[in-house]
Amino acid sequence: MRIAVAFLPLTDAAPLIVARERGFAAEQGIDLTLVRESSWASVRDRLVYRQVRAAHMLAPLAVAVSLGLSQHQAALVAPFKLNANGNALTVAPDFAAALDPDPAARIADPVATAHDFAAAIGLYRRKPVIGVVHRFSSHALMLRYWLAHAGVDPDRDIALRVLPPSLMVEALGGGEIDGFIAGEPWSSVAVARGVGEIVATGAGIWRRGVEKMLAFREDWAEANPGPVDALLRALDRASAWCDDPANRDELAALLARADGLDQPPEYLLPALGGCVPLTQGGQPVAVPDFLLFHREATGFPWRSQALWIYSQLVRWRMVEASEANERAAAAVFRSDIYRRALGASGAVMPGASMKLEGAVTAPHGVGAHGGRLTLGPDRFFDGRVFDPEAIGQYLAGFAARAT
Repeated sequence: MRIAVAFLPLTDAAPLIVARERGFAAEQGIDLTLVRESSWASVRDRLVYRQVRAAHMLAPLAVAVSLGLSQHQAALVAPFKLNANGNALTVAPDFAAALDPDPAARIADPVATAHDFAAAIGLYRRKPVIGVVHRFSSHALMLRYWLAHAGVDPDRDIALRVLPPSLMVEALGGGEIDGFIAGEPWSSVAVARGVGEIVATGAGIWRRGVEKMLAFREDWAEANPGPVDALLRALDRASAWCDDPANRDELAALLARADGLDQPPEYLLPALGGCVPLTQGGQPVAVPDFLLFHREATGFPWRSQALWIYSQLVRWRMVEASEANERAAAAVFRSDIYRRALGASGAVMPGASMKLEGAVTAPHGVGAHGGRLTLGPDRFFDGRVFDPEAIGQYLAGFAARAT
């Protein structure tokens, strides 16, 4: 069966590109067609208006579309997580000069860097303009979470400007923005061109934080379980291939092609290897778990992560808190479809669909189907733990701190 999938040219689209190019999709009977887009709004519209069957999508955007927060409302399902982490906050060198002078120290201590950032706002030549790829992106929510810890009101103290990821570097170099938070390879490109310095990483804000999903319209997914399951099996194999260090150079070459990311392999390899230059000509710095594709059941769509997204939408007054909205948000991440698709394949997967987010501080074994599963640390930088069954209490903790 032919399945067209809209995607953005980002490193975390790798499982889709590999599923097509390495034949994993074809082995499952799927004729996988990838439709390259330039903005998340275009990807969203392609899926919502049925121009494609599936999409490489920002996790919060899938929730927002289902809740009716982003243009046309449509019920979406996201049964497969394409990656965890993989983004970074990059700022202009003159703004970075107001932070810790040691680039490695900035990313090693996100609490201190958040406070440095807050202090720099008042000294900067203007209210800092920070590019975000979409209002409903994991990066934007992480940026808000991180800055708010240091007392910054992201709706008052900085200006957030939505730009497609591919335009971030040009906008930063031209002085239109003072920084951006986006998925790779764009931070690496900015560093290589000398127009930006990486000062924080997504993995430093929320280790193993949810990022991109494979999303379908719910009505099409429910009517076509066989093709959906086949595509998930192909992506599971592709994700495993992407995470194998032995395939790193070949993966970078595949992604670098004109119909993929259209960027030199040397800009792609840092994120894939988790060893990232923070400044032009600077020594690369190891960032543990900078980008994950498969290990530790990365593809599993934890409903608790959908509810963390919902909690942040409520926190920033993007959606009204209600039982109906909470149920609708949780229902977007379809762990049941993941289990149905991969249950007979021997894939190791969690036995539960929700967990305490941010509670794992060291590798920890969990109940699993298909074998043993050890989850790595998923700590938030501020040490908070999100209990999906106590969202009101969780949000009250932020309100108490602000008073």
